[in-house]
Amino acid sequence: MTTVQPAADTATSARLPQRWLILAVLCVAQLVVVLDNTVLTVAVPVLTTELGASTAEVQWMINAYALVLSGLLLTAGSAADRYGRRRMLLAGLVLFGVGSLAAGLASTSGQLIAARAGMGVGGALLVTATLAVAMQVFDAAERSRAIGIWAATSALGFAIGPPIGGTILAHLPWGAIFLMNVPIVLVCLLVGRALVPESRGPAGGRLDVLGAVLSTAGLTAVVWAIISGPERGWASTEVIGAAVVGVLLLGIFVRWERRIAHPMLDMRFFRDRRFVGAISGVVLITFGATGALFLLTQHLQFVRGYPAWEAGLRMAPFALSIVLLNVSGVVANVIRRLGLAVAIAVGMTLLAAGLALVTLFPSDGYGVLLVGLLVMGVGCALANPAIVEAVMSAIPAAKAGAGAGVDGTMTEVGSSLGIAVLGAVLNARFAALLPAALAGAGSFPAALAAAGEGAEREAVTVAFASALETGQLVGAAAVLIGGLVAALLLHRADRTKTAQ
Repeated sequence: MTTVQPAADTATSARLPQRWLILAVLCVAQLVVVLDNTVLTVAVPVLTTELGASTAEVQWMINAYALVLSGLLLTAGSAADRYGRRRMLLAGLVLFGVGSLAAGLASTSGQLIAARAGMGVGGALLVTATLAVAMQVFDAAERSRAIGIWAATSALGFAIGPPIGGTILAHLPWGAIFLMNVPIVLVCLLVGRALVPESRGPAGGRLDVLGAVLSTAGLTAVVWAIISGPERGWASTEVIGAAVVGVLLLGIFVRWERRIAHPMLDMRFFRDRRFVGAISGVVLITFGATGALFLLTQHLQFVRGYPAWEAGLRMAPFALSIVLLNVSGVVANVIRRLGLAVAIAVGMTLLAAGLALVTLFPSDGYGVLLVGLLVMGVGCALANPAIVEAVMSAIPAAKAGAGAGVDGTMTEVGSSLGIAVLGAVLNARFAALLPAALAGAGSFPAALAAAGEGAEREAVTVAFASALETGQLVGAAAVLIGGLVAALLLHRADRTKTAQ
């Protein structure tokens, strides 16, 4: 078994000949993790009928995976550095495969929720280990392209999840949505075991058990509060209580990490302006981008009337443009010429422009939407790998797992906030625009069901479309501001470092 040392860069002459095949395995593993965040959306009606699931149980089927995954990312990243990135990659594949098998064979809501939580454990290990392994396998000359391809995988999973789920449900039982992961995981496990070299950070001290418990509990509580806020009410006792408990636990976690000799997450990273600028950018950018794209899929489904799988299919040019630009190496060359800060600014400006285009120039046809999606795709193709590279390059290569854990955590927090906050903007605007007779309707389907024929139903649709426009424009503004803020922080950090 080949071993890659945690030193920074490998010389070109020492490049692993199988590195691109290794990247393919890493990307496939990352793809199945992202798919399971989106593929279940089309199966909700079937699960409700066949498992007799309540609304709360359906919510837990969807959220159990995301909650466990986001809560464990920091711990998973630390474990990858300590125990070996290859080992944690293989462990993640095993746990994800076993969880998928259990989910596919589940016969009750409780069994499916538990299986989804187990998949979240494997998913956390895979998200961090795949990026950490890529950082070790590729040298500085090829790393930008490799990270770009890895980041493009997430966009692809976001777009193709609903079409894949819809296609499977049209021909097979719902369990096949999860069982399809098993052969994919087995192939990745066999190839990964044979090809992926082991690497780890310098060993030191005992396992930071208390840090792992505090970070997991704190992050889970915060993310649960964000996800539950729109449904339960932001001022509800449960949401406020979970948020307060989560923040307190994370505060204790920070104090603990600053005191111990061998912390799970080295708090000295946060003294680096480049690192702070990069992770701030991750939160701000994913907040606007994920939230606005979520609203765009709502527009396609509820206003244009497409089923979830077809809405996802129509979003495919967005993901495909990201993949093609990164696989071809175009993005890596552009980032190298522009620099990370400028690449992030340009990319996020293009993404905001694409969102504004499809919002301000609505059309019943597909032309305007297609152009907007392609502009958005070019923007994401440029900005996503740049922001990931900014995070990972701000910390020592020996701590690649920890860096991947921070990047993944900030991505999950930003994404959850984007969907929750922009969803709240949508609901507030929709409620304000509804006819007085329908005031109090909690959602678009509920308002449409309560409306009479003709003009009243048309008024509900117009109100929802207008509310979506407001939310999408807020998302576009957040994307633009987030990109410019991140670029400015990175530029200042680089300028300070150069001066020193």
